Amino acid sequence: MKTSAQNVVSRSESDIAARVAAIDWTETTSDLDAQGCAVLKGLLTAEECRALAARYPDDGIFRSRIVMGRHGFGRGEYRYFAYPLPQLIGELRPALYSRLQPIANRWNEAMDIDIRYPQSHEAFLARCHEAGQLRPTPLLLQYGVGDYNCLHQDLYGEHVFPLQVAILLSEPRRDFDGGEFVLTEQRPRMQSRAEVVPLRQGDGVAFAVHVRPVQGTRGFYRVNMRHGVSRIRSGHRHTVGVIFHDAK
Repeated sequence: MKTSAQNVVSRSESDIAARVAAIDWTETTSDLDAQGCAVLKGLLTAEECRALAARYPDDGIFRSRIVMGRHGFGRGEYRYFAYPLPQLIGELRPALYSRLQPIANRWNEAMDIDIRYPQSHEAFLARCHEAGQLRPTPLLLQYGVGDYNCLHQDLYGEHVFPLQVAILLSEPRRDFDGGEFVLTEQRPRMQSRAEVVPLRQGDGVAFAVHVRPVQGTRGFYRVNMRHGVSRIRSGHRHTVGVIFHDAK
Protein backbone atom coordinates (compact mmCIF):
# COMPACT_ATOMS: atom_id res chain seq x y z
CA MET A 1 0.00 0.00 0.00
CA LYS A 2 1.30 3.48 -0.87
CA THR A 3 1.96 6.00 1.87
CA SER A 4 0.49 9.51 1.68
CA ALA A 5 3.96 10.82 0.69
CA GLN A 6 4.13 8.31 -2.19
CA ASN A 7 0.65 9.29 -3.34
CA VAL A 8 1.57 12.99 -3.44
CA VAL A 9 4.70 12.26 -5.45
CA SER A 10 2.81 10.17 -8.00
CA ARG A 11 -0.32 12.34 -8.27
CA SER A 12 1.19 15.42 -9.81
CA GLU A 13 3.69 14.24 -12.41
CA SER A 14 1.22 14.48 -15.28
CA ASP A 15 1.90 18.22 -15.47
CA ILE A 16 5.70 18.04 -15.00
CA ALA A 17 6.41 18.29 -18.73
CA ALA A 18 4.05 21.30 -19.01
CA ARG A 19 5.68 22.90 -15.95
CA VAL A 20 9.14 22.50 -17.47
CA ALA A 21 7.92 23.83 -20.82
CA ALA A 22 6.47 26.93 -19.10
CA ILE A 23 9.90 28.03 -17.86
CA ASP A 24 11.33 31.03 -19.71
CA TRP A 25 14.02 29.09 -21.55
CA THR A 26 15.27 32.15 -23.40
CA GLU A 27 16.16 33.78 -20.08
CA THR A 28 17.43 30.47 -18.70
CA THR A 29 19.74 30.01 -21.68
CA SER A 30 21.03 33.57 -21.35
CA ASP A 31 21.78 33.04 -17.64
CA LEU A 32 23.53 29.73 -18.29
CA ASP A 33 25.68 31.32 -20.99
CA ALA A 34 26.56 34.32 -18.82
CA GLN A 35 26.95 32.72 -15.37
CA GLY A 36 27.05 28.96 -15.82
CA CYS A 37 23.82 28.61 -13.80
CA ALA A 38 20.14 29.57 -13.95
CA VAL A 39 17.30 29.41 -11.43
CA LEU A 40 14.21 27.41 -12.48
CA LYS A 41 11.55 28.91 -10.23
CA GLY A 42 8.69 26.81 -8.87
CA LEU A 43 9.80 23.57 -10.49
CA LEU A 44 8.11 21.55 -7.72
CA THR A 45 5.21 22.40 -5.42
CA ALA A 46 5.65 22.62 -1.65
CA GLU A 47 3.60 19.43 -1.27
CA GLU A 48 5.81 17.56 -3.74
CA CYS A 49 8.92 18.82 -1.94
CA ARG A 50 7.71 17.63 1.46
CA ALA A 51 6.67 14.27 0.01
CA LEU A 52 10.08 13.66 -1.60
CA ALA A 53 11.99 14.70 1.53
CA ALA A 54 9.81 12.38 3.63
CA ARG A 55 10.95 9.40 1.55
CA TYR A 56 14.58 9.68 2.65
CA PRO A 57 14.22 6.75 5.13
CA ASP A 58 12.55 4.53 2.50
CA ASP A 59 15.23 1.89 1.78
CA GLY A 60 13.23 0.36 -1.05
CA ILE A 61 13.73 3.23 -3.50
CA PHE A 62 17.50 3.69 -3.13
CA ARG A 63 20.54 1.75 -4.32
CA SER A 64 23.14 3.17 -1.91
CA ARG A 65 23.75 5.61 0.95
CA ILE A 66 26.84 7.85 1.21
CA VAL A 67 27.97 9.45 4.47
CA MET A 68 30.04 12.39 3.26
CA GLY A 69 32.42 12.58 6.22
CA ARG A 70 33.71 9.05 5.55
CA HIS A 71 34.98 10.09 2.11
CA GLY A 72 36.13 13.66 2.73
CA PHE A 73 33.17 15.04 0.78
CA GLY A 74 31.97 17.29 3.63
CA ARG A 75 29.33 16.52 6.27
CA GLY A 76 25.83 15.19 5.77
CA GLU A 77 24.65 12.29 3.68
CA TYR A 78 22.87 11.37 0.46
CA ARG A 79 21.19 8.40 -1.18
CA TYR A 80 21.17 7.42 -4.85
CA PHE A 81 17.80 6.37 -6.22
CA ALA A 82 17.51 2.88 -7.72
CA TYR A 83 15.81 1.99 -11.00
CA PRO A 84 12.93 2.25 -11.55
CA LEU A 85 13.12 5.86 -10.40
CA PRO A 86 10.21 7.39 -8.46
CA GLN A 87 7.76 8.66 -11.06
CA LEU A 88 8.35 12.35 -10.29
CA ILE A 89 12.11 12.01 -10.78
CA GLY A 90 11.58 9.75 -13.78
CA GLU A 91 9.51 12.42 -15.52
CA LEU A 92 11.68 15.37 -14.52
CA ARG A 93 14.81 13.82 -15.99
CA PRO A 94 13.75 13.55 -19.67
CA ALA A 95 11.69 16.76 -19.56
CA LEU A 96 14.66 18.82 -18.35
CA TYR A 97 17.13 17.00 -20.62
CA SER A 98 15.13 17.90 -23.74
CA ARG A 99 15.44 21.61 -22.88
CA LEU A 100 19.11 21.47 -21.88
CA GLN A 101 20.30 19.26 -24.76
CA PRO A 102 20.52 22.09 -27.36
CA ILE A 103 22.54 24.19 -24.89
CA ALA A 104 24.89 21.28 -24.20
CA ASN A 105 25.52 20.72 -27.91
CA ARG A 106 26.12 24.42 -28.54
CA TRP A 107 28.55 24.62 -25.61
CA ASN A 108 30.53 21.63 -26.88
CA GLU A 109 30.69 23.15 -30.36
CA ALA A 110 31.99 26.44 -28.91
CA MET A 111 34.66 24.57 -26.91
CA ASP A 112 35.71 22.37 -29.88
CA ILE A 113 34.51 19.24 -28.10
CA ASP A 114 33.39 16.67 -30.69
CA ILE A 115 30.72 15.02 -28.52
CA ARG A 116 27.07 15.70 -29.38
CA TYR A 117 24.06 14.58 -27.36
CA PRO A 118 21.01 12.86 -28.89
CA GLN A 119 17.63 14.57 -28.76
CA SER A 120 16.04 12.09 -26.35
CA HIS A 121 17.27 11.25 -22.88
CA GLU A 122 16.46 7.60 -23.54
CA ALA A 123 18.99 7.56 -26.41
CA PHE A 124 21.64 9.24 -24.24
CA LEU A 125 21.11 6.69 -21.46
CA ALA A 126 21.53 3.90 -24.01
CA ARG A 127 24.95 5.40 -24.83
CA CYS A 128 25.84 5.40 -21.13
CA HIS A 129 24.66 1.84 -20.63
CA GLU A 130 26.60 0.55 -23.63
CA ALA A 131 29.74 1.93 -21.96
CA GLY A 132 28.96 0.14 -18.69
CA GLN A 133 27.46 3.20 -16.94
CA LEU A 134 24.40 1.37 -15.63
CA ARG A 135 23.75 2.84 -12.18
CA PRO A 136 21.23 5.71 -11.82
CA THR A 137 22.65 8.97 -10.48
CA PRO A 138 19.62 11.06 -9.32
CA LEU A 139 19.99 11.47 -5.56
CA LEU A 140 18.35 12.81 -2.42
CA LEU A 141 20.61 14.78 -0.04
CA GLN A 142 20.06 15.41 3.66
CA TYR A 143 21.90 17.97 5.82
CA GLY A 144 21.70 18.85 9.52
CA VAL A 145 23.33 21.50 11.70
CA GLY A 146 27.03 21.92 10.83
CA ASP A 147 26.76 19.91 7.60
CA TYR A 148 28.11 21.13 4.25
CA ASN A 149 29.09 19.80 0.82
CA CYS A 150 32.61 20.41 -0.45
CA LEU A 151 33.11 21.86 -3.92
CA HIS A 152 33.02 19.04 -6.45
CA GLN A 153 31.97 17.82 -9.91
CA ASP A 154 29.54 14.94 -10.60
CA LEU A 155 31.29 13.07 -13.41
CA TYR A 156 30.82 9.30 -12.78
CA GLY A 157 32.26 7.90 -16.02
CA GLU A 158 33.29 8.41 -19.63
CA HIS A 159 29.94 9.84 -20.75
CA VAL A 160 29.03 13.06 -18.96
CA PHE A 161 26.13 15.35 -19.79
CA PRO A 162 27.50 18.87 -19.14
CA LEU A 163 24.49 20.28 -17.26
CA GLN A 164 22.55 19.12 -14.21
CA VAL A 165 19.76 20.39 -11.94
CA ALA A 166 19.45 20.58 -8.14
CA ILE A 167 16.05 21.23 -6.55
CA LEU A 168 15.68 22.62 -3.04
CA LEU A 169 13.03 20.68 -1.09
CA SER A 170 13.24 22.70 2.16
CA GLU A 171 12.26 26.32 2.82
CA PRO A 172 15.13 28.69 3.78
CA ARG A 173 14.68 30.56 7.10
CA ARG A 174 11.84 28.22 8.04
CA ASP A 175 13.35 24.73 7.78
CA PHE A 176 17.01 25.77 7.91
CA ASP A 177 19.47 28.68 7.92
CA GLY A 178 22.74 28.78 6.02
CA GLY A 179 23.15 26.05 3.44
CA GLU A 180 23.52 28.27 0.37
CA PHE A 181 24.15 26.69 -3.03
CA VAL A 182 27.61 27.81 -4.18
CA LEU A 183 29.33 27.66 -7.57
CA THR A 184 32.95 28.48 -8.31
CA GLU A 185 34.44 29.26 -11.69
CA GLN A 186 38.16 28.99 -12.43
CA ARG A 187 39.30 30.93 -15.49
CA PRO A 188 42.81 30.57 -16.91
CA ARG A 189 45.36 32.90 -15.28
CA MET A 190 42.66 34.47 -13.09
CA GLN A 191 41.50 34.01 -9.51
CA SER A 192 38.40 31.85 -8.96
CA ARG A 193 34.98 33.51 -8.94
CA ALA A 194 32.20 32.40 -6.54
CA GLU A 195 28.46 32.61 -7.20
CA VAL A 196 25.89 32.11 -4.41
CA VAL A 197 22.50 31.11 -5.86
CA PRO A 198 19.40 32.12 -3.84
CA LEU A 199 16.71 29.42 -3.93
CA ARG A 200 13.26 28.98 -2.41
CA GLN A 201 11.48 25.71 -1.72
CA GLY A 202 10.68 24.04 -5.04
CA ASP A 203 13.16 26.08 -7.07
CA GLY A 204 15.74 24.30 -9.18
CA VAL A 205 19.12 25.50 -10.30
CA ALA A 206 20.54 24.32 -13.63
CA PHE A 207 24.32 24.54 -13.75
CA ALA A 208 27.47 23.37 -15.51
CA VAL A 209 28.81 20.02 -14.31
CA HIS A 210 32.44 20.40 -15.36
CA VAL A 211 33.38 23.05 -17.93
CA ARG A 212 31.55 25.74 -19.87
CA PRO A 213 32.50 28.14 -22.69
CA VAL A 214 33.26 31.82 -22.07
CA GLN A 215 33.71 34.33 -24.87
CA GLY A 216 37.17 35.91 -24.93
CA THR A 217 38.92 38.31 -27.26
CA ARG A 218 40.20 35.38 -29.34
CA GLY A 219 37.11 33.23 -29.29
CA PHE A 220 35.71 30.88 -26.67
CA TYR A 221 37.76 29.28 -23.93
CA ARG A 222 36.88 26.73 -21.25
CA VAL A 223 36.34 27.53 -17.59
CA ASN A 224 36.26 24.88 -14.88
CA MET A 225 33.17 24.78 -12.63
CA ARG A 226 32.60 23.25 -9.19
CA HIS A 227 29.58 23.34 -6.90
CA GLY A 228 28.81 22.75 -3.24
CA VAL A 229 26.69 23.79 -0.26
CA SER A 230 27.78 26.10 2.57
CA ARG A 231 27.45 25.14 6.24
CA ILE A 232 23.98 24.60 7.69
CA ARG A 233 23.62 26.87 10.72
CA SER A 234 20.28 25.54 11.99
CA GLY A 235 17.55 23.09 11.00
CA HIS A 236 17.56 20.49 8.23
CA ARG A 237 17.93 20.84 4.46
CA HIS A 238 16.89 18.36 1.74
CA THR A 239 17.75 18.58 -1.94
CA VAL A 240 17.15 16.43 -5.02
CA GLY A 241 19.94 16.21 -7.58
CA VAL A 242 18.92 15.42 -11.17
CA ILE A 243 21.97 14.17 -13.05
CA PHE A 244 21.42 13.04 -16.63
CA HIS A 245 24.28 10.54 -17.14
CA ASP A 246 24.46 7.24 -15.27
CA ALA A 247 27.45 5.90 -13.33
CA LYS A 248 29.90 3.01 -13.70
